[in-house]
Amino acid sequence: MQDWIQHTNIYEVNLRQYTPEGTISAFAAHLPRLKDMGVETLWFMPLTPISKKNRKGTMGSYYACSDYTSVALEFGTLDDFKTLVYQAHQMGFKVILDWVANHTGWDHWWTVEHPGWYEKDEHTGDFKKASGMDDIIELDFKNPALRKAMIGAMKFWITETGIDGFRCDLAFWVELDFWLEAKPELEKLKPLFWLGELDPLDNPEYMQVFDAAYTWRWMHKAEHFYKGQASFNELLQVLDQYQDAPGTKAWFTSNHDENSWNGTEYEKYGELAKALAVFSCTWPGLPLIYSGQELPNQKRLQFFEKDTIDWQPDCAHHLFYKNLFDLKKSNSALAVDASLQVLRSDAGEKVLVFKRSKGDKEVVVALNFSSEEKQFAFPVAIDSMTELFSSPVLQASTLSLPPWGFSVWVK
Repeated sequence: MQDWIQHTNIYEVNLRQYTPEGTISAFAAHLPRLKDMGVETLWFMPLTPISKKNRKGTMGSYYACSDYTSVALEFGTLDDFKTLVYQAHQMGFKVILDWVANHTGWDHWWTVEHPGWYEKDEHTGDFKKASGMDDIIELDFKNPALRKAMIGAMKFWITETGIDGFRCDLAFWVELDFWLEAKPELEKLKPLFWLGELDPLDNPEYMQVFDAAYTWRWMHKAEHFYKGQASFNELLQVLDQYQDAPGTKAWFTSNHDENSWNGTEYEKYGELAKALAVFSCTWPGLPLIYSGQELPNQKRLQFFEKDTIDWQPDCAHHLFYKNLFDLKKSNSALAVDASLQVLRSDAGEKVLVFKRSKGDKEVVVALNFSSEEKQFAFPVAIDSMTELFSSPVLQASTLSLPPWGFSVWVK
């Protein structure tokens, strides 16, 4: 793993909905704000042209590609993206691109020139739909020519635009041996960041390729807990499972799929949402946030239609995320490889307190997973520590946390 990944965060850019124009050039105006907020890695949802045949809605899905080496006209041009990557790099960002290897749209040019690169439906003989989704069709990774072409298309984006890595869509739907072939070949060009859309609890073998992967099981269990469908002890058990799983974990409460189909973070987690954001930025791993969470965005964004984020002059959670991201970057105690010590995990009180440390650096985090105020003896001496948000009340070593409250203490 490259050193910069130890401290990074990931910000997903939904380009279509980010601005009224929905273009690469219009998004560039937001770079200074995101830089000030402490965003480190920009993940762009697919920029490729979208198939028209069998498309969903009026604009279609980003994930139904018709050409792997072009930019959709709705977003701008390849030169626009080259310029944006250059600007981002000059400002200190890393840039990764969403890569949809498993499938294409129905009118990708490969369907005409290379129909043998696709799986076929055994009943109809036509191209095979991807898991029942009508707008996408499965590629056949048993075909050596297809594999070579896919790696070539990925090389194109590295050499032409200078991106720093890939977020690999539904990575576990693609045979592992393809990724094992592709990664060393692509990293002959430059070291890359590999973010896989998979859960290491379900697909641990894929972590020999990917630097980081999703924590789907935690995300779902946290929602079930908030809605009274799971116990706090069950939540803690999931954390233990992730501690034993390979690779680096990406923690999140929202992304394009969750927001559009399952609800905003406030529909899912209500008053627990901010505490979960604190957890995501301080527990071992990488925090991942979605366009508009800094507002905070309170609406489900339509997926196949234009539905611009309602940006305000000031984002209410800008400073909240800035504090967390700046601490993540500057303090070695929050590096991916920094140690973790759980100081208190009280199932009855629904309180979690943990310490991260590396060298002489320490960060202690206290989280209240309940709707009641909690008071308890703080398990460490904090004479030399300061609180990141200056919000909790501490008297005679007794910490008071408000309902769904949190505190972050820094040495």
